Amino acid sequence: MARVLRSTIGRIENPVHPLFERRPEEKLLLIVVTGERGLCGAFNANVLHKAAEFYREHEGKEILTLPVGKKGRDSLRKQERQFAGEYISVLARVEYEDARRIATRVIELYTGKRVDAVYIVFSEFKNVLAPRLAVEKLIPIESIESEEVPAAEASTAQVDYIYEQPAEYLLDRLLPRYVETQVFRFMLESSAAEHAARMAAMEAATKNAGDVIQQLTLHMNKVRQAAITKEIIEVVSGAAPRS
Repeated sequence: MARVLRSTIGRIENPVHPLFERRPEEKLLLIVVTGERGLCGAFNANVLHKAAEFYREHEGKEILTLPVGKKGRDSLRKQERQFAGEYISVLARVEYEDARRIATRVIELYTGKRVDAVYIVFSEFKNVLAPRLAVEKLIPIESIESEEVPAAEASTAQVDYIYEQPAEYLLDRLLPRYVETQVFRFMLESSAAEHAARMAAMEAATKNAGDVIQQLTLHMNKVRQAAITKEIIEVVSGAAPRS
């Protein structure tokens, strides 16, 4: 096996593989990654809004949908989108095996020429305050260009590696694994962004509830004080001597 895997594609002359094949994009597959539950602010709504933009931009093309997450599945089903499968209860605890199942399904659709390109819409986690909605192309895989190497490392970079297996064998093993790890990354990013959104939503809800409690307490104190003052006035008025 090669010692530097990142240079594998760059070293193989004219790599040929079904996952590299480019076709006119007439039939698309859109993977929509949302949450399993609510109570996370506008997280799910934002992802679905981004998906709706994708549908509008590619109007007139055949689009299959692969929802990942219960909230997206329920909303897209109401919109009567054509599903190529669905995966729910996989984001509460993200597992690599779930990513592998999704990637296997996606690869089957693409290599079987049922779709010409695969896109994924998800919420990319940057930080707690600034998640970023993203639409990325998953398949066909973009060719990996040679990286810029500093002159000091040029002598090392020019080494030609000898692979123990033919290029076709390596690509058949590495490219599906690449798709699996990309799907796994998207799921982890989305799960982290959902937790951040839920934390922010719960923090805002707690603050709002505290403000409401404070206002209600002040109002009740005023009402109680007014009631006590009224009773005192009635007692004093009843005890006053009549002329």
